[in-house]
Amino acid sequence: MADKNAVPPVAAIDRDIGREFKEPCCIHTKKIYDACRDKDCIEDIRVYLTRSSQCVVDRAINVKCRTAELIWCYIDVEPVSFNRGFYTVDVKYFYRVTADAFTGMGRPTEVEGLAVFDKRAILFGSEGNAKIFSSRTSLGSADEQFMRQANMPIAVVEVVDPICLNVKLAERCDGRGACDTVFEAPESICNCFNDELVVDGAEKRMYCTLGQFSMIRLERDSQLLISCKDFCMPEKECIGSSDDTPCDLFKRIRFPVDEFFPPDGNHTKFSDPHKDCCK
Repeated sequence: MADKNAVPPVAAIDRDIGREFKEPCCIHTKKIYDACRDKDCIEDIRVYLTRSSQCVVDRAINVKCRTAELIWCYIDVEPVSFNRGFYTVDVKYFYRVTADAFTGMGRPTEVEGLAVFDKRAILFGSEGNAKIFSSRTSLGSADEQFMRQANMPIAVVEVVDPICLNVKLAERCDGRGACDTVFEAPESICNCFNDELVVDGAEKRMYCTLGQFSMIRLERDSQLLISCKDFCMPEKECIGSSDDTPCDLFKRIRFPVDEFFPPDGNHTKFSDPHKDCCK
């Protein structure tokens, strides 16, 4: 007698799956050619404080890190001349660093500034010599065909806000290098702060150490043949406004148990630290 719980052979599974799909179809999508992940500990990078924050730091005796926020990152892709198909991905991260400055026995004063970090990765992006044209409409201009674009891979960087590990103060000239450094931040980055940034002439400087997790990948437009079952039709109905009272709506909200009880640490999944591929 055959066992009902026995696993069917692979061929039988393939035949059953094949019945679910109507026909293969060709789609245009972005294919990932190479990717890597990294965990960077960025030590002692300069924080360019705002004018008001610099005045506080010049009188401070100690600082304590509060938060670090990733504002924006600039990405540049260039081919590697000595290794065809490979590309360098240069990423410049712009951070808003917030700290507490202690000037005496009173309460600390919040200070903020800009920190910058440069990172490079070499990834495989294949080769492509085709000239790409598109007839998409450009918003705000005449309905004209887009100009020809170079067939270069597209770099995508996925990051989370960094962990602020440490901040410290240093005198203007303390052996770290030149007393005044030349730095120009993009205007769009400077506009993220309520005051101008002090890039030179500071009596005291603030340095921070950040922990950054990131993933970088190279993508190309590709045509792929996939098994197609059917079109995707939404099954959920659109819900508009109702005549329910606020209390009726509140009764249907699930009790937020997770807000009162922290998650069980025994169920946390840890990744393999030996699988990092950014070297």
